[in-house]
This record gives sequence, structure tokens and C-alpha cells, in this order.
Amino acid sequence: MGNIVNLNKYRRQRQRSEQAKQAAENRVRFGRKKVDRARTRNEQDRLSQDLEDKRLEDSRPDEQS
Repeated sequence: MGNIVNLNKYRRQRQRSEQAKQAAENRVRFGRKKVDRARTRNEQDRLSQDLEDKRLEDSRPDEQS
């Protein structure tokens, strides 16, 4: 005779393991350290400011005012 299994416990355990697996995948896919995010943001700001400093006119040519 086989072991008696509580189906509710089995379902909850299976759900927890699936959620843990999904969380691990998300950490790999989306996880970046705060320092890395700040470094990227600072680099983008610096490049944007550098481009803005090289602009010849104050108004943009595609704006019609």
C-alpha cells in the first residue's frame, strides 16, 4: 500500500517550489545592484548633457512655435 498524501499540502508545496523557481529566474533576468543602476543612470545623464552642450541653438528645429 502506498503512502497517504495530503493533496492540499502537496499542492501548496508544489506552488511554493514553482514560485521559488520563477523568483530565481526573475532575479537573474531583472536583478541589478543599486550601484549598477546608478552608474548607468549617471552615464546616460552625462551623455545627454554632453549632447545638449553641443547644441548650436536653444530651440530645436522640429519644434514649430
